[in-house]
Amino acid sequence: MKKHHITSLLFFFICVPAIWACDLCKKNQPKGLENITHGAGPTGPMDYIISWVGVAIVLVTLFLFIKYLVKPNDAKHRQIKNIVVNNE
Repeated sequence: MKKHHITSLLFFFICVPAIWACDLCKKNQPKGLENITHGAGPTGPMDYIISWVGVAIVLVTLFLFIKYLVKPNDAKHRQIKNIVVNNE
C-alpha cells in the first residue's frame, strides 16, 4: 500500500509541470490568468460572465451542501443517516 502512495505522489509531481501553460500560451492569455492552462484564455466579457456564474453556482451548492449536512431541516429525523445509525 505504501508503494502505491509513493508511486502516486511521484506521478503527480512529474505530471503537474506538464499541465502548466507553455511560454507561448502565457503570452496569449490575459493578465491574471497566465500559466493556468494551454490555449487561448477568455476572449471577451461573455466568457468571464459565464465563468463567474459557474463559480457562483458551485459556491452556493457547496454552502447548501454543508449547511444541510451539518443541520438538516427535518423535524421528524427521517434522514438516511439516522435510519442507518438507529438500525445497527
